[in-house]
Amino acid sequence: MKKSFFCVLASLVLMFGIGMAVAEDIPAGAEGKRAGTEDKPAGEYLISAGDILDVSVWKEPELTREVPVRPDGGISFPLIGNVAAAGKTADQLRDEIAASLSKFMPDPAVSVTVKQFKGNVIYVIGKVARPGEYAAGRYIDVMQAISLAGGLTVYADEDDIKVLRRTKSGTQTFNFDYDEVVNGENLGQNILLQPGDTVMVPE
Repeated sequence: MKKSFFCVLASLVLMFGIGMAVAEDIPAGAEGKRAGTEDKPAGEYLISAGDILDVSVWKEPELTREVPVRPDGGISFPLIGNVAAAGKTADQLRDEIAASLSKFMPDPAVSVTVKQFKGNVIYVIGKVARPGEYAAGRYIDVMQAISLAGGLTVYADEDDIKVLRRTKSGTQTFNFDYDEVVNGENLGQNILLQPGDTVMVPE
């Protein structure tokens, strides 16, 4: 089903505030787990592999540095060695680093910020205006990802969009009907995307 360019504009009105959706192969009532956010503090960004962090310790300039998050999700830091960073908030990682450094100095004042959100990357491919890789400084949903990619083209099959997510057990698929969401129906399918998700828009 093809829609005009004005449908793309109409989607911008709806895309903010639309909640997470459910996947067809997961039982109802498990929305949080389905979107992969069951342990994520509300509204907080979780560090991902590829992110660049600024870590500093007050009055310890030799412990102030820019730290990349390795593909395995860890970082390397003086005195304490390897620290698991991926999947934690900046505050959680700060507290963990401070606790480890306290073995070497009294009451270390640690600061951790995400300087570059290179790990929170999603992909939009197929019949969109600007297919490609997109890094976001916050979690975005499917509608927002499509908007970042310039919206659907006139050739897009709007009711057969897929979100592909790799998990330890294989690839999980979420169905997304653009036309339904634009019309305020079945809004739960507008899931929050996880790093590495691919939004696939067929012809």
